[in-house]
Amino acid sequence: MNILLDPTILFFIFGIFAGLVKSNLEIPPQISRFLSLYLLMALGLKGGFALNKSGFTPEIAMSLGLAILLAICIPLICYNLLNRKLAKLDAAAIAATYGSISAVTFITTTQVLDQSGITYGGHMAAAMALMESPAIIIAIILANRIRQQSPSNSSASISLGKVFHESFTDGGQLLLLGALVIGLVSGDAGQKVMAPFSIDLFKGLLAFFLLDMGLLAAKSLGEIKGKPLITLVYAFGAPPVHALLTLSLCHLLDIPLGDTILLMILAASASYIAVPAVLRQAMPEVSPALYMGMSLGITFPLNIIFGIPIYIAIAKYFI
Repeated sequence: MNILLDPTILFFIFGIFAGLVKSNLEIPPQISRFLSLYLLMALGLKGGFALNKSGFTPEIAMSLGLAILLAICIPLICYNLLNRKLAKLDAAAIAATYGSISAVTFITTTQVLDQSGITYGGHMAAAMALMESPAIIIAIILANRIRQQSPSNSSASISLGKVFHESFTDGGQLLLLGALVIGLVSGDAGQKVMAPFSIDLFKGLLAFFLLDMGLLAAKSLGEIKGKPLITLVYAFGAPPVHALLTLSLCHLLDIPLGDTILLMILAASASYIAVPAVLRQAMPEVSPALYMGMSLGITFPLNIIFGIPIYIAIAKYFI
């Protein structure tokens, strides 16, 4: 099936359309939160069941190591590029956003890979979890240094201990890792019991969630008006650059096709949930419209509609 004809993607596009024509269609926040938690739980279980069958191998360790390397390098590269054109705190906030990941983009890609018959390791759910927090921690360290170098800035430094605690006890991430462990421990027996919940319902609930994300993406488009040109260039240009960098590393390390595609997608995505939640408290000097407009208004729909099929095609060609 052509990815653009997949019902989940079509619901996302429909959500964007409904938002742009200012329809009163909306998904209650409580339902949206439930859908998000369900998708993370189902993904974690699926990864755990797969890990139970494959075991932990050197190849898996290499993929996880590469995920951590990308999660450290991308925000550092981003900050060093943008702080020449933007205020340093703005650059740090964008680095955190684009150094972290979008779980929904990852989950959508796993669904596409399943339909395409492309296998991937269950450990990739753990890779996603590992890639979420390093960029946040790096951005907080940068922000604290920037404030110390600017005597006129009266904002207090943020405790790294607090950031570590919030990063690793975040409800969604904790649920993902907990479900991964439960799937790993319960194995085939657990998979049979949970299949009606974690497999049969998955695609329908993903479509419903992407409808909501389409509505949010349409609303975020208005937030990018009046922003510096470099931010728009970065929102459009950084994802494919990150994906191609990841592809070259995966090719060098002989990472399997499915894992390569998912690492490319993770590197190309940007956070619009976890990172903004932290930045609102950690960097109140930066307007959330800046990084939310970039990640949710441009990069997220770009990846869902065009990025996934393009990155899959490129990876197939080279891997």
